[in-house]
Amino acid sequence: MVRATRQISAGRRRHDPTAYWALEPGLYPSNFFLSVVCAASVIAGASGAALADYRIRNDYGGFIHKYKLKYAAIRDRGERVIIDGACNSACTLVLGIVPLNRICVTPRASLGFHTAYFDRSYTFGIKLTSYWDTADMLAYYPEKVKKWLDRHGGLTPDVKTMKNGPELWAIIHPCGKEIF
Repeated sequence: MVRATRQISAGRRRHDPTAYWALEPGLYPSNFFLSVVCAASVIAGASGAALADYRIRNDYGGFIHKYKLKYAAIRDRGERVIIDGACNSACTLVLGIVPLNRICVTPRASLGFHTAYFDRSYTFGIKLTSYWDTADMLAYYPEKVKKWLDRHGGLTPDVKTMKNGPELWAIIHPCGKEIF
């Protein structure tokens, strides 16, 4: 009994010789052009990344792991962070992940801190504190933030807000006039 074998291809019904050109050694004009374009985009992206700004406006938090990844990417790209509104809950992790010398606040800025809690969709709508995640968040905060929290009773389920003013400026510098 002879079984027929079926060749699996990416939507092509017949042999495509152009698919192998990229595998052969040699410098074809099309490969050279693609190489130059790719190299130019990498260089342009690397030089422009340090000049980019990430603006936080009315961010009320979310899942901690997503904020860790987002702020680590911002830190690695060398972007400056401008807090231009409310930055509550997991948003405040920016203070421990991005260097403080690359963060500034506008007159509209405020920070809100509270204990971490489990997603309510998993707890039948009940707000349950996650002590593990709360300790994890505290580990990221700089000492100045930890001291401010200690002076205000520590992290609790109620939001403690640090509004724009001398207390906030002692931790994060105000943005320059060029930001407005």
